[in-house]
Amino acid sequence: MRQAICVMLLAGAFVMGDPVDAGAQDSGLLAVGEMAPDFALPGATRHGVLEEPVSLSDYRGETVVLAFFFRVRTRG
Repeated sequence: MRQAICVMLLAGAFVMGDPVDAGAQDSGLLAVGEMAPDFALPGATRHGVLEEPVSLSDYRGETVVLAFFFRVRTRG
């Protein structure tokens, strides 16, 4: 359960990160079944921010679902 919460919060932090010009991004998409690139972001739980960042490689060998809730806990 803790890992699921961390992954959801990690995804939320990823969405709310610094905006990037979409034109500057690589247009290559991952194919189905292809490994996603590793990234690390600050993690948080209902008890606060975690001391160490959470990395995608921390969950290697496990199923990871990234859920994006871009308006959760905002006025938007």
